[in-house]
Amino acid sequence: MHHQLEKHYVNRIGWLRAAVLGANDGLLSTTSIVIGVAAAEPDRHTIILAALAGLIAGAMSMAAGEYVSVSSQSDTEKADLERERKELEEIPEIELMGLAKIYEQRGVSKETALQVARELTDHNALEAHARDELGINEITQAKPLQAAIASFGSFGFGAALPFMVSLWAPIEQMVYYQYGFTIVFLMILGAISAKTGGSPIGIAVARICFWGTIAMGATAFVGHLFGVNVN
Repeated sequence: MHHQLEKHYVNRIGWLRAAVLGANDGLLSTTSIVIGVAAAEPDRHTIILAALAGLIAGAMSMAAGEYVSVSSQSDTEKADLERERKELEEIPEIELMGLAKIYEQRGVSKETALQVARELTDHNALEAHARDELGINEITQAKPLQAAIASFGSFGFGAALPFMVSLWAPIEQMVYYQYGFTIVFLMILGAISAKTGGSPIGIAVARICFWGTIAMGATAFVGHLFGVNVN
């Protein structure tokens, strides 16, 4: 019988988080802008301009913010690794015992822990300390450019839906068309993200639809009040 490989999702955390956050933000923020503008001023040119501005500005802002945020994390990781590298050069024995202590605290016997620490140190001391002492590895390591690109692309993808709807939906029912298509897309997006991440689909879909409805309802209410006040 062939051994079935186990599925693990932790290696998807970095790009999945950025992609889902970007798509959700792009869809909800742009739709909310369009709904608010449509409720206040039912003019197609104004609505299209609002949707396009929301798409471009939001995608750039999302990418820049993600890049800065993840870069800060990356800088911290690099500083920790550099500090660890110096300690391995200056106090190797103390670092060895510290690594062995980590394995011992995980349930390994003292003798085995020391043996494992010695073998891993001989293989790649910095890698062993980065993984087991600092919690840094190839999967979880911060990647600013990757996160920024994922955020930019996913935000633009999400924001494209309300922009396209604003091009053809009837002006009189623009708010309802925007809400309807967005809710359907949110359900699909929630299901895909949950499936990709290995989490329950029903909970993810319900959560994203609930908060999406609140966001769009709030902007529609504000836009309606603004439109009434202007008239």
